[in-house]
Amino acid sequence: MAHTSARDLNGELMRLFDRLFGRPNANEAARPLYNAVVARGREAHWYRAGGVPDTIDGRFEMIAAILALVIARLELEPEQKQNVAWLVELFVTDMDSQLREIGIGDMVVGKHMGRMMGALGGRIGAYRDGLREGEFEAALVRNLYRGEEPPAAALEHTAEQLRAFYLALHAASADSIAAGQLP
Repeated sequence: MAHTSARDLNGELMRLFDRLFGRPNANEAARPLYNAVVARGREAHWYRAGGVPDTIDGRFEMIAAILALVIARLELEPEQKQNVAWLVELFVTDMDSQLREIGIGDMVVGKHMGRMMGALGGRIGAYRDGLREGEFEAALVRNLYRGEEPPAAALEHTAEQLRAFYLALHAASADSIAAGQLP
C-alpha cells in the first residue's frame, strides 16, 4: 500500500470539496496559457535543430525557458500579476505530479520542487538580463544546456528562435498572451 502524506490527503480532500460544491480552481483560468507554454517547449525543433537534450532535464529546461520569457513579459503589466501567480501554480502542480509519476517519493519531492522553483526564478532573471545585455547565448549555455557548449548551429538556432519569441511576446497584448494565444 502506498504511503499517503497528510499534505496529499489534504489536497485530495480539497479537490473533492471543490468538485462537490462547484468551486473551480482559480488557477484554471491560466490553463490555456500553461498548455500553450508546454506545447511550445515540446516542439521537436528545440531538440533536433537546437540540440537541447531530449531528456527529462532537457524538457524541463526548455519549458522553463519558454515559461520564463512569458512570465518576464507578463510581469511588465501590473494587471497580469494574478495570471503570473496562477501560471506558476500550474507549473508547480505539473512538476510535482511529474516527479511523483517518475517515482520520486514524498520525502524528497519538496526538495526537488524547491530547486525547480529556484531554477525557474533564476532563469527568468538570467534570460531577461541576457537579452538586455547582449549575453543571451551565455545564459542559454549556463542554464538550458547546463554548462555544456552545444554545437554553434544548435545554439544559434535556439537563441534566434527564443529571441524572436521574446520580441513577438512584447509585440502582443498581455491579454492575448494570458488567454493562451502565444505568438
